[in-house]
Amino acid sequence: MSAEDIRDAARQLIRTPLVLAGHDPEGHHRIRRNADALTALFRGYLGYRLVVDARMARLSKAGLGPNDGRPLLRSSRAPFSPRDYTYLALLCSVLLTGRTQVLLSSVVSDVRQAAAEVDIDLGADTLSERRALVHAVRQLIAWGIVTEDAGSVSEYAEDPSQEALLFVERELIRHLLSVPLREVEDAAELVRLSADPGPDAVRHTVRRRMVEAPVVMVDDTPEAERAWLRQNQRREAQALEDNFGLSLEIRAEGVAAFDRREELTDVAFPREGSLGQAALLTVSELVSRLAPTDAAAPVPDEVFRAVVQGLLARHGRRWSKDYTDHPERLGPDVEDMLVDVGLMARAEDGSLRLRAVAARYAPQPEVVETPPMLELDQSEEA
Repeated sequence: MSAEDIRDAARQLIRTPLVLAGHDPEGHHRIRRNADALTALFRGYLGYRLVVDARMARLSKAGLGPNDGRPLLRSSRAPFSPRDYTYLALLCSVLLTGRTQVLLSSVVSDVRQAAAEVDIDLGADTLSERRALVHAVRQLIAWGIVTEDAGSVSEYAEDPSQEALLFVERELIRHLLSVPLREVEDAAELVRLSADPGPDAVRHTVRRRMVEAPVVMVDDTPEAERAWLRQNQRREAQALEDNFGLSLEIRAEGVAAFDRREELTDVAFPREGSLGQAALLTVSELVSRLAPTDAAAPVPDEVFRAVVQGLLARHGRRWSKDYTDHPERLGPDVEDMLVDVGLMARAEDGSLRLRAVAARYAPQPEVVETPPMLELDQSEEA
């Protein structure tokens, strides 16, 4: 056991909270041999619960609250729809008490019956409904909870006569939710209880945001958490480095945790691709125009639109055809990305603010040293 070994195992659990011995034997073995130290670390530092056994390691990461969720993503990278989540919940309920090996057609029948019992109207067996079901099943496959023994779940969406034989790890389903459903009355209460930081509310809340968000802005932080962070930010910077290999950048407007190995984030920025380039150029130009200081600067709608449209006109020929054919899509996509990475904030009325942290992406002039001009000898000039 070494500090580096524990840190690598902790990073893996932050990145992948469910690690199966059958899918990642080396990673699971590393977590298991450091289980006691990791359990104490996550419980004491973040208030997270870690369960490790011979088959899996499950870190129950608390949410950050109703306004800070990260969606599950389909294979297309599009976020889950409410219907996708509905099918995921129904699937878990029927697979938890079903057979270990089961046909997809039987699962579909059980899901529809379970929905009827709780007054969920799934409507007719349409393509959109089958696609939502497939999205949910494929998520369970990605987690390693369901395995396709024969056939393909994906083909079912286009052709409901297609069959697949599934193998279900029923015991793993019990560990998916951090809060037992018998303790909640509705989805809002589930989100609230999942994010409950417990008796060490202030320090656990701030630490979770630094590890998971990873930007903590002063103007978005309640006074008690702000005061604790000011008092402890130097010590927390060392703890983040020691425990997770994260570097804490401390500024007047807040703090941000950076991963030098670029492994722990699900939304990299800057990033490649048309949208990544457009978002980086947009935030750079907004910083130049609006000059945000310690307080976030309002972003007028007309300014944001003008910046995005101007960039599309100048660079569109090198960007995705989807944006040149449908220019109205670029603005909302850029806005969503900049909000996701914490460079802009969106108010309840839809208005935007450019945060001071965006200044780190402002264009910097490059000073090029040029050699002095040679003086010509007068005789040579003549």
